[in-house]
Amino acid sequence: MSRTGSSRGGDNKTVRGWKGTIGWLATPENHDYPAAKSYLRLLFDESTAGRFVKRLRHARVIEFKAKDIFRASGLSLLGVSNSHIKKDKQKIEHSQRLSPLLLVRDARTNKLIIADGYHRLCAVYMFDEDAVIPCKIV
Repeated sequence: MSRTGSSRGGDNKTVRGWKGTIGWLATPENHDYPAAKSYLRLLFDESTAGRFVKRLRHARVIEFKAKDIFRASGLSLLGVSNSHIKKDKQKIEHSQRLSPLLLVRDARTNKLIIADGYHRLCAVYMFDEDAVIPCKIV
């Protein structure tokens, strides 16, 4: 599950001249779920956040393009000066695999919540906005 990056040199969202691939783990890492719950607890009560995380653990991994995830979430792209994005950018450059994203559809707002993986998404987008990203979504 990897996608070759683009090399659109003049575009400030992409990494100039990069021609590698973005590697992904087959499933999210165990520590991603508590991180997702911590974030979801800011938006929902403890019980609801817990139910979302339980459903995410059992969801299958599917793929979406980076640009579509951004559009559905309504979030802005963070810059490479962010320390978490720097780390994920270095992982990509060193061919280390990234963990799939954990996503929640918020029926109240019709927006996508990135419960875990926002920084990974920003880093990947800098390499290729059309990159296909594995996700679990509920």
